[in-house]
Amino acid sequence: MTEHRTDGPWEPGSQWYDGEAGPLVRPYAMTGGRTQPGPTGVRFDLIALVTLDPTAPALDDGTALGPEHRTLIELCRTETQSVAELAADADLPVGVVRVLLGDLLELGCVVIGRPVPPAQLPDERILREVIEGLRAL
Repeated sequence: MTEHRTDGPWEPGSQWYDGEAGPLVRPYAMTGGRTQPGPTGVRFDLIALVTLDPTAPALDDGTALGPEHRTLIELCRTETQSVAELAADADLPVGVVRVLLGDLLELGCVVIGRPVPPAQLPDERILREVIEGLRAL
């Protein structure tokens, strides 16, 4: 029997698949069966920006965080990332990342921000005039 490799995280050949045991961790196991982020009511859009909260409480080994939570914290430690980037970098489904981020938000570990809406960005004409003015210097 030939084993084929695919790019999916739960398929043979990925880090979440053991040739003898099959899938090591199912998504529902990582989230405790939850499919929605906690009761905070925050929407985790794909472009929502996640930053590690500098005032976050220190997490010791006694904290009930799973390895996936800790992976997300480590990914946010170096720079602000979007939900989509975190899912890709952690090699986790977006739905799982949203639930885990809800946990981290409730613990005060992360801050969720929104990118600036296009309506609030400066007009392109003004930006071009500024660039032309700088070039004239």
